[in-house]
Parts: sequence; structure tokens; C-alpha cells
Amino acid sequence: MKLLLRLPLIVILGGIGALAMVLPGLYAHALESHKIGSIFLGAAGLFVILAAILGLATAGRPEGPRARSVLLTMLGTMALLPAMLAAPFAMALPDTGFFNAWWEMISCLTTTGASLYSADLLPAPLHLWRSIVGWLGGLFMLVAAIALLAPLRVGGFEIMSSPYGRSERFERLPRSADGLRGAGYLSHPAFQTELADPAHRVVRAGRVVLPVYAGLTLLMWMLLLMLGETGLVALTRAMGTLSTSGISPVDGPAGQGSGIAGEVVIFLFLIPALSRRFWPGGGELKASESWIEDPELRMAAGVVLLVSVVLFARHFAGAIGVSPTGAKGVLDTLDSAASAAWGGIFNGLSYLTTTGWNSVEWQGARNWSGLSSPGLMLAGLAMMGGGVATAAGGVKLLRVYALARHSERELERIVHPSSVGGGGLMARRLRREGAYLAFIFFMLFASSIAVTVMLISLQRIEFDSATILSIAALTNTGQLAGAIPLTPTFQGSAGMAGAPWAGWAGLPGLTKAVLAGAMIVGRIETLALLALLSPEYWRR
Repeated sequence: MKLLLRLPLIVILGGIGALAMVLPGLYAHALESHKIGSIFLGAAGLFVILAAILGLATAGRPEGPRARSVLLTMLGTMALLPAMLAAPFAMALPDTGFFNAWWEMISCLTTTGASLYSADLLPAPLHLWRSIVGWLGGLFMLVAAIALLAPLRVGGFEIMSSPYGRSERFERLPRSADGLRGAGYLSHPAFQTELADPAHRVVRAGRVVLPVYAGLTLLMWMLLLMLGETGLVALTRAMGTLSTSGISPVDGPAGQGSGIAGEVVIFLFLIPALSRRFWPGGGELKASESWIEDPELRMAAGVVLLVSVVLFARHFAGAIGVSPTGAKGVLDTLDSAASAAWGGIFNGLSYLTTTGWNSVEWQGARNWSGLSSPGLMLAGLAMMGGGVATAAGGVKLLRVYALARHSERELERIVHPSSVGGGGLMARRLRREGAYLAFIFFMLFASSIAVTVMLISLQRIEFDSATILSIAALTNTGQLAGAIPLTPTFQGSAGMAGAPWAGWAGLPGLTKAVLAGAMIVGRIETLALLALLSPEYWRR
């Protein structure tokens, strides 16, 4: 273990990715797809040997770790590691090309879930490989949030971080002469010993997060199997839900095999993507001691209920003067109303967590509401995003909550200029420094959307399609392109298994490269990437 911790983090992650190739290889041999199985097992052996060689070459590096290696490691993980993961995928589909395979792996590793291929034309082992990569990407973000981003106060941790660099929970006034106190969580600045090395922090956090993450995945897999899903579909649903990647080997709604009961299971397992409270670590993100008062959970519940109520009430606004005839008509109306309500609630939470599952009742909810394009509401939910330091993408609920509290306080000051805002230490910090930093991030996010739309529009892509594709990439919600009808583009190809009608495969190569960069930016976050440009960040 000591030798392992001396290796660069990117080498350790490469070794883990190489070992993960064994699973689809064995699964392919079990399905008698021996060619694909040999490709994955051969690639696993090759990359394990290469990782061992790189490990031996870098284990005795003389200089110690530097802080700037953290964000560079995350950037390299999202941009370079998919090249290794794409090698067996490209060899299994010779006509797709390495660039398309690399793009597909970036989409999986960033938990975006967008695919260039038709689900019916892709072999089952490749579906399993896509799901495994997405699951590992979700695990990496859960670990990296507290092991890599929290010490740098980026990735949402800047909202709740103390301006004095230490805890203020039990002190009325800070005493600047005091040094750093003992820490109760991994990301505290007091861990400035050997844990300052990224590999040490990631391994330590991974030991805590992995059992919970894998245990929830296994539990959800078993529940879906009991409800009638097939083995591969149930496993990929479980992986896609916990990682918020939304990767599935079949097209269609989430409950097409297990029904409403299966969707209830998925709904419950989507809740951990709303707050870091459900995962180990990230103690400094707790703005309240009880779950009921958690700002992220309350914000999520309010937004999901608001969307479902709007879709439900829209029916009555557009159906004035229409009444059901007879008892049967009333029962049919009640059944349709219940189905529409569930479809709105499920899709609302699914897109808020940037997972992108669709309910079996979503089409009924659309018909009930009478809205021609309710997908725009889903795009707004995806932009809002899930919880800070979770696998979800988007702006994040805590930032939205901070801006909402700041706006509420400003309105109060207009009415009562001399009023004093209460709520305690955390509430004041959210309304002041937190709202200020949240507004900066929101402006950066909006600028990222504008730049991405501009770059995509250079390739003769319809403006509405360019906008939705940009939002889907930056929020890591690839399924958003399927929820909103887009004008298909046939300027590129992903091979015989490609699906250009779905909105991604037919894009030209330059547009795909821009969207791949947008996925990486959305996953690491613009504020963290801008830290690479700071002179203080590069100072020895």
C-alpha cells in the first residue's frame, strides 16, 4: 500500500480502469461473444502492464506534491483517461473510429450519458462497459469532491467555507491569534501532513465512500431484479441511478420492465444525489443539523413539486368547459390525473439530479398538461442541478438557495431598511459571501453556455438544437437531447451502430470536440478550471 500511495494519482486511476476491463471481457465470453471478450481481456492485460511500468518509473520521484497537481489530475482524468478506456471499445466496433469511442467514454466518465449509438445495435458487453465507466465516474466525483476539491474551496465548498480558515460554529467572534484547530472531516486544512498528497487523500476518502456507493448499487440491483427487470438492465439502471449517468442498454422509460414499482425504487435512490448529507465526508457542507431543515433537500422538494403542480394544473386551465360523462369518465379522469402527477414528479427529480430517466407516465403527463414543449422545464431543472459534492451536475442546489436567500433579504431591506437579518451564522454566510460566490459561478456558467452555443452554431447547426446540446453537455444531462425534439444533423457518422437521428452521432467532428470539452468543463466546473489561470496557484 505504501508503494501504491507513492504513485501519481493518474497512474492509480489508470490501473483501476484497466482492471475494470476484465468485467465486460468475462461477460462477453459468457455470452459466447469471444471476439469482444478477447479484446477486453487483452486490453486489460496490456494496460495493467503499462500502468505497472509507469508506476515503477514514477514511484521514486524526488519532488514532493504540489497543490496545482490536484486540478491538473482531475483535468487529465477527464480528458486523457477516456483515451485508454476507449481502446477496447474502438477495437470492438472497428467502423466507429477512435475519436467517436473517445467521445463516448468522455460522455460516460463525466456521467453525461449521451450516446452516439443506437441501443439496439450495440452489443451487450459494450453496454456493460459504458455503464461501468459511468459508475466509476460517479464514484470518482464523490471521492474527488472531498479529497481534491474541498481543500481548494472549489466545487461548491466555497459557498460554506469560513473566511477565517477555521470553524466558527461555537464562537461568537473569531480570534485571529489562534491557529488551526482539530478537524472532524477529511477536507479540513488541518490535514497538511502526508495527506496533502492527492493520492493519499483519494485513497482515504475512497475507503469510506466505496462501501456505501457499492452497497447502494447492489441493493438497488437486487430490488429491480425482484420487480421483474432482466439482469443487465437492472444492473445498468442501478449504476446509472447512483452515478446519475442515466446510461441504459435499452431505449424507453425507466419502468418499462418493472412498472411503477420499479420507478419508485429508482426515485428513492435518486434522493442521495440531492445532498452530500447522504454520503460520508463533506461535514462542512451541513447548513443544518436535521434533514428537514436541510436547504438543498427543501429546495429540491419545492422545485419538483412546483413542476408537477404546474403540469397538473395546466390541464384545468386548458380544459375549461370540458367535463367527464358518467362514472366511468370520472374514474378515467382520476386515473389519468394520478398518472400525470407521478410522471411530473418522477421526471422532475430525474432531471434535477441530471440523471435523465423518463417515467412510463411522462407521455401521459404531457398529454394531460397540453403543453407542446414541457421539455424546456426539464432543461431548467437540469441547469439547477443536484447537491454540492454529489455525482449530479448543473449549477447545484446550494448555490441556487444562496441566491434565493440573498434576494429575499434584499426585498426585506427595501420594505424595512433598518431590519436585521437573523437565522444564525450559516444563514448569514449564505446570504453574504455565499450568494456573492454563487452569483459569480452562475455568470460563468451562463457565459459557458453562450460560448458553447456560438462554437456549435459555426457548423450550421440550428440555434435551438445548439442551445439544447450545449445545456445537455454543460449540465452533464445527455438524455436532455432526447426529451426535447431536435432537428437531426447528418454531417458526421459513428459507424453502422450510430444513431444520427438521436441528435449526437450526426454532428461533425469539430462540434463533437466542442461538446466533449463542454462535458469536461461542466463536470469539473468553470470556477475550478479558472483557478488554473491564477498566478498564486502556480507559485511554488
